[in-house]
Amino acid sequence: MTEQKLNIGIISIEDFPQGCPLPYSVLDTTHINAAYPEQKLEIRGGGYGSDAAAHPSNATQFYVLTDRGPNADFDGIAGKGKQFLVPDYTPSIGLFELQADGKIIKVKEILLKDSNGNLISGLPNPKAFGGTNEVPYNINGQPMTVNPDLPFDEVTNPVKSDINGLDPEGLAALKDGSFWISDEYGPHLVHYDADGVEIARINPFAHDERNNVIINGKQVLLPTEFTKRRANRGMEALTITPDQTTLVGIMESSMDNPDKSGRGSSLVRIVTINLISGQIAQYLYRLDIAEHVASGIVAINEHEFYLIEHDRKFPLQDESAKKLIYKIDISQATDIETIISADNPHIIQQNDTFGLTVDGQTLEQLIAENDANWQLLETMTIKPVRKTLVVDVLATLDYPHDKLEGLWLRQDGSLGLFNDDDFAMTDTEIINATSTVEQKYLDKEKTIEDANRLYLVMPTE
Repeated sequence: MTEQKLNIGIISIEDFPQGCPLPYSVLDTTHINAAYPEQKLEIRGGGYGSDAAAHPSNATQFYVLTDRGPNADFDGIAGKGKQFLVPDYTPSIGLFELQADGKIIKVKEILLKDSNGNLISGLPNPKAFGGTNEVPYNINGQPMTVNPDLPFDEVTNPVKSDINGLDPEGLAALKDGSFWISDEYGPHLVHYDADGVEIARINPFAHDERNNVIINGKQVLLPTEFTKRRANRGMEALTITPDQTTLVGIMESSMDNPDKSGRGSSLVRIVTINLISGQIAQYLYRLDIAEHVASGIVAINEHEFYLIEHDRKFPLQDESAKKLIYKIDISQATDIETIISADNPHIIQQNDTFGLTVDGQTLEQLIAENDANWQLLETMTIKPVRKTLVVDVLATLDYPHDKLEGLWLRQDGSLGLFNDDDFAMTDTEIINATSTVEQKYLDKEKTIEDANRLYLVMPTE
């Protein structure tokens, strides 16, 4: 089928109603909304905003990904964690179609399953597989435990974890109908077939028997330093190059590498995995400021990508909010996996645990100490990816959302933008153990994430 035929029926930006909502169902209405006590909190079965990907052969259709499910910050008897408001929620991929009249319909839903075909959950992983002590609490504010019929006890009935639990954030849709997903736990890269059954996995844990990608006799693993990801700041975005050979993922923020001293860094890591050769490369991306996050990526070709950088702020609450789309190019950037240890005049070494170090410091530490150290890296011929602003979203659109996370590259060159609606819950927390949920927003009609919405923009070159 030719590209010209594929483009038939694609709605133009001029004809598209910006902010068109994706359809949703209602999951739960049992919680009191503390901000509006006269009404129940409506938890919506949307959540399709963690990432997006074009359908490989249908130009009017796109896939969108959910995360681990409706949850809220909670501080209970086992420490700080998350209360899972729909505990049996299964993350999923939704297939949607943008019709000629500008409306969006849901074509199907693909529930994610483990390699045995069992539905997975969104619960945190064990520590040995990337867990960062994120305590899951049940609907009654009690820790979810190994034996749900007995009270929590650190020794005899500890907090429950799920080795197959996933907090999906990045999505790549392949031409063979399968999907690769990246997550915020391990981080894990998981390959699912067209029915959502796990068929392969790549993570940084060499002892994980699920790591079954073997190329040229060698097990393919993520670099060990990726285990230093911050809680809820894992591999936020994923794409695949048009030739279907290379996965490209980006972390959301700087990592706790080697510890929290790296959090003040504007350095974010990009990883590429060639699925034919098994070669892994790492590149550095420089955020405008350390407080920003990277939240979406889509491949233009084998070396150029569109990337979302933003500040997680609501534009109507903070006039300084930033939602930016950059075009990045890795062709002239330094693959830090290939750097050989040197001592002239700085000691540059590859560490088995922390990755590349300079004078004994991790790259995150170096940049957190002084952002001017980006220039120091340049003197060592360690160059970040080149970035060019192609869309200032808030200067282009009436975009009221805090989380811009999904990118759909359309065949006319335009970009579809998706917000993460958090299941219609905005900056939520459980304020007590009686299922009262507080929503923090200023104007319900304008700033609440009432639905996943689609916006279209045309990048400038």
